[in-house]
Amino acid sequence: MEKKSDKKNLRTGFTTGACAQAGVKACLLSMLENRPLESVEIVLPIGRKAKFLLHRAILFPAEPLTAEVSIIKDGGDDPDCTHGAEIITHVRIVEKSGIQFQRGHGVGWISKPGLGLPVGDPAINPVPRRYMEKEWTTFYDNNRDWIEEKSGLKQNGIVVTLSIPNGEILSRQTLNSRLGILEGLSILGTKGIVVPFSTSAYRASITQAMDVAVARGIDTLVLTTGGQSEKFAQAILSSLPEESFIQIGDFSGFSIREAGKRPVKKIIMAGLMGKFSKLAMGVTQTHAAGSQVDFGFLASIARESGAPDTLVGSILQANTARHVGDLVAEAGFDVFFEALCKRILVHLTKISGHPPSIGVMLTDFQGKKIGYAES
Repeated sequence: MEKKSDKKNLRTGFTTGACAQAGVKACLLSMLENRPLESVEIVLPIGRKAKFLLHRAILFPAEPLTAEVSIIKDGGDDPDCTHGAEIITHVRIVEKSGIQFQRGHGVGWISKPGLGLPVGDPAINPVPRRYMEKEWTTFYDNNRDWIEEKSGLKQNGIVVTLSIPNGEILSRQTLNSRLGILEGLSILGTKGIVVPFSTSAYRASITQAMDVAVARGIDTLVLTTGGQSEKFAQAILSSLPEESFIQIGDFSGFSIREAGKRPVKKIIMAGLMGKFSKLAMGVTQTHAAGSQVDFGFLASIARESGAPDTLVGSILQANTARHVGDLVAEAGFDVFFEALCKRILVHLTKISGHPPSIGVMLTDFQGKKIGYAES
């Protein structure tokens, strides 16, 4: 197990958005200095300066107002499928003022509403867009005479094209397709940095998934605690569209609050015995290292539900929450599962801001629904 002191030594990394921002600045400076650069320094959205080494830098002799650079994304010590990806930025100064964004190979496009960008747009998030535009504005203000002399125009802007080789393949490791980001990765990041093992990115993906569902007019959100529970829930609730199902991991409390803020009619929490045994106690951050299964608590639910003493005793001696579920199922005492779901329902109803109808669905490890409670 990693010690707390070890976490302090973990390296922060940079987002795809920060790489693209640095790429824009490097392209513009390469044009101005008429030479390929080796590195560039930018001010990140968080306000911190950061230096980026350029993997490639290309000038086009026949097009003095065009340049292309690439940066290898360094995710620091945060596990991320984009770590090591090459972010290619191509910049061309044009007559039209402002900044235009285009997607190259490996950068996705928006196919569904709810992501804060128009359908059909490149999947380049608002904050990275704003900071790339800021790089252009600063450069233009400081070098207007040079730009006008080179272009022969009194008004100029830039076209920024971003590409990520293998981006479409890498995107299969993300939830992009479900969110409506197709054929590649997103250029994202609100701070410019990636904090190792942070929860902010995962929380952001949860709220983004909810926004996509609401934008599509979906009024039932199914919050699942993992991939397996989602697969089971999708089979049981097969009439619901794919966007209804949102994996929330260990963030049950956060997710139920966020869902409660949205105009939906129903929220269903779906999961297995492990995390549900903790949720029933009111533990809404259910990571295995952060909380333990309380077999005494589970035994008390069985006892209060009228379970025989032999079953109560077996639960007290169980090894895991799954083992408890197996013991209860073998004893044919299914009322225990319903009682467990009711306990969870009490806690979720208190957490949700404006509780719509809330359901709690427990499945076994074969995908069978074994417990359900609803407000």
